[in-house]
Amino acid sequence: MTVQIGNDWDEILADEWQKPYYQELRTLLIEEYRHYRVYPPADHIFDALKYVPFKDCKVVILGQDPYHGPKQANGLSFSVQKGVPIPPSLQNIYKELEEDLGISPPKHGDLTVWAQQGVLLLNASLTVRAHAANSHANIGWQVLTDRIIRELGRRDKPLAFLLWGRFAQSKARYVTNPSSLVLSSAHPSPLSVYRGFFGSRPFSKINRFLEEVGQDPVDWRIPDDE
Repeated sequence: MTVQIGNDWDEILADEWQKPYYQELRTLLIEEYRHYRVYPPADHIFDALKYVPFKDCKVVILGQDPYHGPKQANGLSFSVQKGVPIPPSLQNIYKELEEDLGISPPKHGDLTVWAQQGVLLLNASLTVRAHAANSHANIGWQVLTDRIIRELGRRDKPLAFLLWGRFAQSKARYVTNPSSLVLSSAHPSPLSVYRGFFGSRPFSKINRFLEEVGQDPVDWRIPDDE
């Protein structure tokens, strides 16, 4: 069965849905959702791509896999549904955002407003079992998401890649357009945030880059009433 994203990703990824690995992945996911609690909800698996067409992508922020706690994951990396406590990594992202651009942290963790501006909040694995981090890391998702990163990494129109932590940095090899920006630093998790994440000022660097290549900067503010 072909996935329908609803924008230019449909044409770019048309052949991917027919490949044996994806057919096996889809069959496995049906069983996973049937027998286990899996996040995000099935109708939000591809939200990152639905919000950000290939041609409009300005920034890629790469995560590893969705949050695995109740009602957290909403299909966007590092983002959680409103009404859910803000996870520690996202709290640290907000702290760096305030230090970098003077933007006060919002009271929720929903990053949809970033996605609406062309920030692709992509996880390498698009699903996870409840309370089991990286439980879907080896079922085929990374074949698909590596393809997505490669397509963006060679796009003629340059964009910015924000790679936090070793796992995300391992994907830098897929960025083959030398005009694109790759920013790497420590992960914002409490375990590594003081090893180079705090003080990295990624948000202002991205906006300077976007302006240099003739694109509108991202408004990183996240209104509490959104």
